Amino acid sequence: MGGHHTPKVPDASIYKVEDVPELLEVQKSLSRQGLRDPWLRNEVWRYNTQYYGTHRQRLLTVLFRGFGLGFAAFLATIGIEKAFNIDYTGGRSHAHGHGHGEEAGHH
Repeated sequence: MGGHHTPKVPDASIYKVEDVPELLEVQKSLSRQGLRDPWLRNEVWRYNTQYYGTHRQRLLTVLFRGFGLGFAAFLATIGIEKAFNIDYTGGRSHAHGHGHGEEAGHH
């Protein structure tokens, strides 16, 4: 069926808090206080930079996703406007203040 791609969801057992020193320290700290976080394992993937990149890389991917296509569309729009001489100003000049120096000389 077309272009739908369903990613394979990895088994949760591959994520181990013990594999991430930062999370292991959190787990130990909680344990010293008599606490336990059953959801801590859900954060392990964030530290697997080999597969998921760093936080910064993931952020940049999200922010700039589609940028290339959008920029290409922008350039195509400009090209079409120039090719067909499309003018959105309605023929009005946008030279605000044009001629002020000349007016002063005519008074």
